[in-house]
Amino acid sequence: MTQQVPSTEPELTGVRNFRDVGGLPTVDGRRVRRGVLFRSGHLAHATERDAAFLASLGLHTIFDFRNAADKKLEGPDVELPGVRNVNLPLTDPAHGAEFWKMVRDGDLEQLRALLADGRAENRMIHSYRTIVKERTAEHSQVLHALAEDSVPALMHCAAGKDRAGLSIAVTLLALGVEREAIVADYLESNAKHRRYKVYRNGSSPDTYSPEVMELLSPLFDARTEYLLAAMETVEETWGGVDAYLEKGLRITPDVRERLRDRLLD
Repeated sequence: MTQQVPSTEPELTGVRNFRDVGGLPTVDGRRVRRGVLFRSGHLAHATERDAAFLASLGLHTIFDFRNAADKKLEGPDVELPGVRNVNLPLTDPAHGAEFWKMVRDGDLEQLRALLADGRAENRMIHSYRTIVKERTAEHSQVLHALAEDSVPALMHCAAGKDRAGLSIAVTLLALGVEREAIVADYLESNAKHRRYKVYRNGSSPDTYSPEVMELLSPLFDARTEYLLAAMETVEETWGGVDAYLEKGLRITPDVRERLRDRLLD
């Protein structure tokens, strides 16, 4: 069974799902270095104390994978002095905006039509597969930046689960981290204190009913089958991780070695 190095997490008030990815084991016996790669939900609601903690990490770059609709809903990230902010939307600017409006505003019948009978799970799986296949340029940019000068780095999206989760997974694959450890880190987003806060509009008795929350849960869960679908897409499209990195992301062996030197003990 994979053993991870224990760490003490900060108690952040306005930032969800923050963690250091350090300690994860690679297949060749190394580990991801602590203090060089972090992940979280958005930073728009960071308190002054949260911002002070984030500033103390000595971050070089923050990769924000939110799109314009996300930022309109949540607001811009808190500004941290001396940190480079790179916005790389992993979904199109208006992608899903109408869908998420219906999730927030929709009545029970509408939500059933949108999400019941496996439709929510299928949407998530399709999204993961699409990001892996179509956002190769963005993932290539991230890995090249990390190999050059962009650490310590923080990757985030809205919840820190899907787009950031995939980007972290791609990075960990490039580092040679054990698959079991990649999945385990991804599933950490399900911890109660990490989960994205679901905001629903309206005063209907159905607003937060058990059925509504069950319908919504596939959208807000980190599920093994979502990440495995992304990994299967790598195999189906490129034939394996090495080919995906070299042909899909243009990561040469030299760049990969520099990446490993920067991020691994």
